[in-house]
Amino acid sequence: MTYYRPIAQLDAARPVDALSLAGGWCWFDRVEALDRTGRREVIPARDLPAEIRDRLTAPRAPLCGLGFDRPRVMGILNVTPDSFSDGGEHWGTAQALAHARVLKAEGADILDIGGESTRPGAAEVPVTDEIARVAPVIATLRSEGEGIAISVDTRKAAVARAALGAGAGLVNDVSAMEFDPGMAALVAETGAPICLMHAQGTPEVMQADPRYDDVLLDVYDALAERVAAAEAAGIPRARIMVDPGIGFGKTLDHNLTLLRGLSLFHGLGCAILLGVSRKRFIGTIGRAPEAKDRAPGSVATALTGVAQGAQMIRVHDVFETSQALRLWQRITVGQEI
Repeated sequence: MTYYRPIAQLDAARPVDALSLAGGWCWFDRVEALDRTGRREVIPARDLPAEIRDRLTAPRAPLCGLGFDRPRVMGILNVTPDSFSDGGEHWGTAQALAHARVLKAEGADILDIGGESTRPGAAEVPVTDEIARVAPVIATLRSEGEGIAISVDTRKAAVARAALGAGAGLVNDVSAMEFDPGMAALVAETGAPICLMHAQGTPEVMQADPRYDDVLLDVYDALAERVAAAEAAGIPRARIMVDPGIGFGKTLDHNLTLLRGLSLFHGLGCAILLGVSRKRFIGTIGRAPEAKDRAPGSVATALTGVAQGAQMIRVHDVFETSQALRLWQRITVGQEI
């Protein structure tokens, strides 16, 4: 099998025959053709098979009312006592609501509200506890008329159902619907969009000894299988977002390889979510042992994803990321968020 990675460009000197990448801000006129034999060959975009070209260029459908003509910022709201970066800071409904309003004011397009930590080594939270953490926050934001899109970060169908009923509009499942066999049916039934993330193993064990034959192609194939499973369950591809799962069952080198090759995932025909905020590899490379000190590295890494056409960036540091994106867009493509 041949895989095709578009070589994303942003320069204003765009060739007349260049193609728009996923209908967004990047263009490409060349692709890297690669396979599992080790072949790496740059070919003109005009030589792409028609089906691949269409997947790479088709504009991504809006999700949760958000169009992807520009990068979108997903603000992280962990209503947990033990998340790796901010566990306990927004623990409790009142604290969570206060932080939700801060994230919105700082420029978040969507809030990702989670009641179960998925940090390495984290234990599973009972369904009733998880619902009690997230549903009241979502319901209150909706009842108060907070006009912002809301995602629920959960692996469990019962939690997703409660959150959607409370007013969430997107399910962000770090297990890509493999943890709970009821998730696919729920998403199909409700018509909600879903983000399918790749992870090797569960949070309890995922960082024990992650191994791949070819991490970029292995993750691509795994996500392709999950997208196909979602479609088979009645979830249209237009309602699916994909996330390569940086830090979820990956070493530092795995993470860097995925980031360098991120544009490959446009071949799935779905919007791409990139979650790198404050992760351990950023601290290792950036010499920042404490997660709270990793905002500069997180922003730099997020911008590398946006430069490859990633449509949504999941972050803790919304103000810093939004500011960086405004400057980045004005400089590179002459537009402002």
